[in-house]
Amino acid sequence: MKTNKELKEEYKQQKLPAGVFQIRNTVNGKIFIDSSTTLKTVFNRHKVTLNFGSHVNTVLQKEWKEYGEDKFVYEILGEIKLTDDDSIALANEARQLKEMYIEDLKPFGEKGYHKKA
Repeated sequence: MKTNKELKEEYKQQKLPAGVFQIRNTVNGKIFIDSSTTLKTVFNRHKVTLNFGSHVNTVLQKEWKEYGEDKFVYEILGEIKLTDDDSIALANEARQLKEMYIEDLKPFGEKGYHKKA
């Protein structure tokens, strides 16, 4: 049986998938798209900021408060296969993938929480 220290070390060594995700409002279908190098944990960070009222996207924040947390779902749109330990390259690849999804899904106006650049 492994000790707590060994289990913690194994957890630290795990490579979490990177990629693109969306937070979707199930009431009106609007989406917020973002990327992360840690897809398994990033939604918790967004939930915390939304629940504290400090999310960077003010429209998403307003509707989170209006509709409630249970009206939003977290969905992974695409994952990046981890091939090396270069976190900067991984973050850049995740951002590029995010831009591709934004271009394809066009989450602007009534469709989403993004503003046209």
